[in-house]
Amino acid sequence: MKFATKLFLTITAVLTIIFTAFGSWMMSSYFSKILDREMEQAEQENRIFYNLFDIVYNSMSEYGHEYGIRSAVDSAVSSVERDGKKCFIWSENEDYYGDTNRAYYQAEGAKALVQELTEEDTYISGIRLLEGEYYLLSVCKFQGLSECVYLGCSKDISSIYEDRQNLLNQYRLALTILLVVGAGCIYVLSYYLTRPIRELDRVVEKIAGGSLEERSDYESEDEIGTLATNLNHMADKLVEQMQEKEKQANEKERFTSAFAHELKTPLTAIIGYADMLNSVEMSEEECREAYYYIYRQGKRLESLSHKLLELASMEHTPLKIQAVPTKELEENIRKTMRPMFEKKNMKCRIVMEKGHLYGDRELLLSVFYNLLDNAVKAAGEDGFILFKGMALENGYEIKVVDNGCGIPEQDIEKITEAFYMVDKSRSRKEGGAGIGMTLCQRIITLHKGTMRISSKLGEGTVVQIFFPGREEMMES
Repeated sequence: MKFATKLFLTITAVLTIIFTAFGSWMMSSYFSKILDREMEQAEQENRIFYNLFDIVYNSMSEYGHEYGIRSAVDSAVSSVERDGKKCFIWSENEDYYGDTNRAYYQAEGAKALVQELTEEDTYISGIRLLEGEYYLLSVCKFQGLSECVYLGCSKDISSIYEDRQNLLNQYRLALTILLVVGAGCIYVLSYYLTRPIRELDRVVEKIAGGSLEERSDYESEDEIGTLATNLNHMADKLVEQMQEKEKQANEKERFTSAFAHELKTPLTAIIGYADMLNSVEMSEEECREAYYYIYRQGKRLESLSHKLLELASMEHTPLKIQAVPTKELEENIRKTMRPMFEKKNMKCRIVMEKGHLYGDRELLLSVFYNLLDNAVKAAGEDGFILFKGMALENGYEIKVVDNGCGIPEQDIEKITEAFYMVDKSRSRKEGGAGIGMTLCQRIITLHKGTMRISSKLGEGTVVQIFFPGREEMMES
């Protein structure tokens, strides 16, 4: 069942119950007040009847008991019996009023009412249905004689019940018309109120069907408007996550393909030279050359495996944040890189202003070693490298500058991809695997830093790295 139908049926049912209950209470309250007023009036008239009977009987009883009663009956009845009221007087043994035959059923009803009188009560009233008509009967007990006499009155109140029934029928008709008209208005209103929900359902259905660009254009400050905004936000996030997952899947696919290719080249060479050494007669110089080539390719595989392990360990090992003095890093870099600089007869200036970097010491050194290693390969023999650190107000900046061959502009954004090499022949000759810059980017990102590369072919390359200060690092 649709929500609009549920809303329509629920509101209609609730209104029906409310109007029915209110109408019933109103009718019952109104009818009860009328009956209470009639009962009070009947009690007053019965007491008047009683007083008149008592006065006349006491004044006429000296002429005889029978005469006194007859006189009292005639006088009292003539004063009370009007507007459809009837009076009855009877003793415990017989009736004294001759009109009993004309109002036999009323009199019998009044006699039956006497059975409900207790010894302490002298008056009782009630409503009885006699011959299809409603009568209000009231009886009082007169004990001034040698025998007990009952004085009874009856009044036809069928018109009150008829008026109640007519009023009830009119209310039912009005309620039916009201509910029919109201139900139509409620249906239109429920259809209008649920229109935004149907629109959201359509949008969700299209998104589920693959139309990820679909969005809701419903704008309002109510709950449905908030829901539409959240739905659009959720769809945007879903698209972003799917694109990110697709990007990661493509990267993993490229990584796997490049990794397999990088393994294939040295392994093919190693297997080929090993087979030649085993099956072909070679001179001593050729054997040394083969051994050296196998050694170089083995070292290349070793370097590749170390960097892959380092990448993998970063995914699962939490970052150890500590304050690392820059002068300590400077001294470590000088000692580690000096042999490489001397081997290629390179000029290198390493200077770092006094300060601190916040993060993992070994990972930070790994970044600097990789950047300097790339600079050495790019600058070549007799090249120049500048490694400079500057303390800033909100962090620390590192610059690595070389006067090497440079990087083509279209390749700058790609060099952080795994196994991407601008000059593959030169990189493999130098023992590179194309994963060093990927490692640097991961470590810098892990330290909430940023890296920017600018380069010109034939002039050199500048790598700028910014590491945030203590407060931002400690927030992580």
